[in-house]
Amino acid sequence: MTQDLSREKFESLAQLITNIHDHEKTSSLIKVLYEAQEIFGYLPKEVVFFIGEKLNVPTAHIYGVITFYSFFTTKPKGKCQIKVCMGTACFVCGAEKLAHDLTAELNLNMGETSTDLSFSIDAVRCVGACGLAPAVLVNEQVHARVTPKDIKKILKPYRKAKKSKATGRESST
Repeated sequence: MTQDLSREKFESLAQLITNIHDHEKTSSLIKVLYEAQEIFGYLPKEVVFFIGEKLNVPTAHIYGVITFYSFFTTKPKGKCQIKVCMGTACFVCGAEKLAHDLTAELNLNMGETSTDLSFSIDAVRCVGACGLAPAVLVNEQVHARVTPKDIKKILKPYRKAKKSKATGRESST
């Protein structure tokens, strides 16, 4: 896995922070973290230290915020982010088996990202789609009433895109 911590990305983040009024800097931490994660894809320690320095906020406090909110991540995520809902309705409707089958299909453990940064898989508490249980999010798209037999069909377009990009042409798989 390679990290893209380019100077341009840091300059973009610095510009964002510069545009925040001094009296609002401390209260803007969540907004800055959100924007930093949009820029970098995740929040590596170099970015956390940079934000701490620019906002004059202790890094321990920043890590406290990052670990409190499940939206933030300190690890790179895949281009295709899969979230298996483990809320009560989804769990009762078979989400645990679904999660097992998805991790097996991707050859990843829950919470991991593939080494080529193509796929990430995470269990989440609730996606707010209880009537569609069990639900799986792929990036921002909700897949409803997912069964183990649906897994290959759901993943196919993302694998196809990956193969197309690698070969430079459309794949028939």
